[in-house]
Amino acid sequence: MNVFTNVVLPIALAVIMLGMGMSLRLNDFTRILLYPIPTIIGLICQLILLPVTAFLLIFQTGIDPTLKVGVMILAFCPGGASSNLITYLARGDAALSITLTAFSSLITVFSAPILINLSLQHFMSETQAIQLPLIQTITRIALMTVLPVSIGMFLFAKFPHWTQKVEGPVKILSGIFLIIAVLGALAPERENLSGYFQQVGLLMLLLNLLTLGIGYGISRLARLNTHQATTIAIEGGIQNGTMAILIAGTILKQQPMTIPAAVYSLIMFATCAVIIYVASKKLPPKQAYSASE
Repeated sequence: MNVFTNVVLPIALAVIMLGMGMSLRLNDFTRILLYPIPTIIGLICQLILLPVTAFLLIFQTGIDPTLKVGVMILAFCPGGASSNLITYLARGDAALSITLTAFSSLITVFSAPILINLSLQHFMSETQAIQLPLIQTITRIALMTVLPVSIGMFLFAKFPHWTQKVEGPVKILSGIFLIIAVLGALAPERENLSGYFQQVGLLMLLLNLLTLGIGYGISRLARLNTHQATTIAIEGGIQNGTMAILIAGTILKQQPMTIPAAVYSLIMFATCAVIIYVASKKLPPKQAYSASE
């Protein structure tokens, strides 16, 4: 397990973020100034409403406090890199998706360690006190997220034709690494999996469906178009499970805390497959995807 948590998992997250960096452009960070409303709504859904929903779901439940913290770690790590591909397949607004992923990933580097420590203080008893070293954690997450994203953006700027050729294979490799992360998190707890699924399986399904529904509903109330609403729903429903597993299993060294993220990752891809199928039937194909629409 040490090899997985200390070597494989950090490499997996770095590769996933490198692939995301190859799809980012500098104007993805300036688009919020040009088209602020969809971006702001998406970030509110990801960074505020998602953690609040997760907290309300688990607050009065009788599940183990360790699992409760695991749920909150997942909720504080929004913006999975896979959301961009799923948005494209679901005929959403790809430009908006990339913008939301970029901003949420950047903010999470600093917000997640602080909020996770608050969750640890709230849910864990004094005898079980665990704490993230803030500066060390922020630095470590930055090295495995911001640095590879920056390298990916640099590679595109210098070698655009080469990065366009390898971007597809890197995305596939990112998906493979995510599967490895999920299986690696589940394997050590295989004897307890049945019990864990009974405890958090329904909660994770509810969290996924609620975040998808809240994102879509608020977007439509704000009069965003269907493509934008679909994007915000997906961005809210796809969490960075790899980062959550890394924080819980590698930094905190609390293997049971990885279970909610692993279970959620399995569920979110199942529900997104349904979204892609429905969208392919209901939404018209678009030649270009733009947050300006």
